[in-house]
Amino acid sequence: MENEEKTSSVSTSGGGEGSLDRLLPSVSTGLSPRKRTTSQCKSEPPLLRTSKRTIYTAGRPPWYNEHGTQSKDAFVIGLCGGSASGKTTVARKIIEALDVPWVVLLSMDSFYKVLSPEQQIKAASNDYNFDHPDAFDFDLLTHTLRKLKQGKSVKIPVYDFTTHGRQKDWKTVYGASVIIFEGIMSFADKELLKLLDMKLFVDTDSDIRLVRRLRRDISERGREIEGVIKQYNKFVKPAFEQYIEPTMRLADIVVPRGGGNMVAIDLIVQHVHSQLEEVREVTYTHTLMAALASAHQAQPLPETLSVLESTPQVRGMHTIIRNKETSRDEFIFYSKRLMRLLIERALSFLPSQVHVVQTPQGEDYEGRTFHGKRITGVSILRAGETMEPALRAVCKDVRIGKILIQTNQDTGEPELHYLRLPKDISEDHVILMDCTVSTGAAAMMAVRVLLDHDVQEDKILLVSLLMAEMGIHSVAYAFPQVKIITTAVDKKVNDLFHIIPGIGNFGDRYFGTDPPPDWSDEDIDEPRGS
Repeated sequence: MENEEKTSSVSTSGGGEGSLDRLLPSVSTGLSPRKRTTSQCKSEPPLLRTSKRTIYTAGRPPWYNEHGTQSKDAFVIGLCGGSASGKTTVARKIIEALDVPWVVLLSMDSFYKVLSPEQQIKAASNDYNFDHPDAFDFDLLTHTLRKLKQGKSVKIPVYDFTTHGRQKDWKTVYGASVIIFEGIMSFADKELLKLLDMKLFVDTDSDIRLVRRLRRDISERGREIEGVIKQYNKFVKPAFEQYIEPTMRLADIVVPRGGGNMVAIDLIVQHVHSQLEEVREVTYTHTLMAALASAHQAQPLPETLSVLESTPQVRGMHTIIRNKETSRDEFIFYSKRLMRLLIERALSFLPSQVHVVQTPQGEDYEGRTFHGKRITGVSILRAGETMEPALRAVCKDVRIGKILIQTNQDTGEPELHYLRLPKDISEDHVILMDCTVSTGAAAMMAVRVLLDHDVQEDKILLVSLLMAEMGIHSVAYAFPQVKIITTAVDKKVNDLFHIIPGIGNFGDRYFGTDPPPDWSDEDIDEPRGS
């Protein structure tokens, strides 16, 4: 259909000159038909399987330093080129050859502006210029790429080329170690250029690009060859010459022949790897954990910490669950009792307000009610999941989210491998649950994930059955407004970063699975079946 081709006559106005002040280089009107019926991000797979490994394409930077700040910005590769030049193919070849765990592919096609009713009419009659720079929402694009570069989560619009509008549901994307941003005008905006660490231009012969368009439009769109050639001569070629080809001078590297040029791709990958090593300020190794441990030695425990009163009942339950001879049934029973007390204690720190009700006797009673929008529980898998029943038992209709953090066996870094958070969590008070906290690594990363979803720091409550002083100091120093609640604090962490005297691997004891030789208190290794 014609509207699916997104063809139109050249706009006479092409947008106001003032709106183009930020653009490079000078541009004029033109049009090239787009390839997709919806922007790429909707169908983009969450992972890319290669011969070597599975590369996650929806992730985030793997670590934040002992101050709770991101240890490095993502490395952003800008990829520009004409229509059908092979930009996406080059991007995927780079992703595969890079072989790094977290990569995001961002397409400029997702950032077309929402059309006004008048523009919709023009678009329906193929009279709106979609390839003028004013057709793109550069403000949203720049804001989105900047947040991704900082490691924050973003919402990406899904553009429907058949209706010329954005779909209702946007896609959530997380920052990564490397971001590849591709589009026909990737180099057109001054502010956008500042965010690009490396600029590549895919230079493919015009005859080859025409052949690709002929093959695509005839086989996929049912068009006649005469119509495709006419569109190319009238719109595609002028658009390329007027405001795509001139940006080649801005590129750091020009890639001739597109995705088939493996020599160029290998050189690019080598350069990116060297840059990633240069900007790596810190990796999550035993050295960093030692730094976290010693950073606040001899300091008093933070005021944000609340420890359940060590009554004979509480100490008796700890005696049972810490005993290595305790059966699994007893371990589960008394752990659940402690969890219930812990959750009840955590709820006392939620904001409340005076609320007067009338009793059945007709008398007023001045009570209190929760003063907030919602309460959401987020468990750090897998051990934190065992605390969900206790939370559900005391909070009616509580929403639950889950975070899975695992250790990269090659780098020793904790990485986010699974995330499911309720919608609109930014307005909630969040109870973050993990059963043990030793170094604070998983807890710190989980807090960062919540902050990157715009949860307010002072609305996060970290609850854990057992914590080491080291982990408490690390979390409290990085996030001074997070409330920390636990049933007990142990002073020491051994050379393997296990809590001493500790409780063992909580997840294995609770679920009855065998611990690996290098088990972690924080259960951030490969999950074992529950």
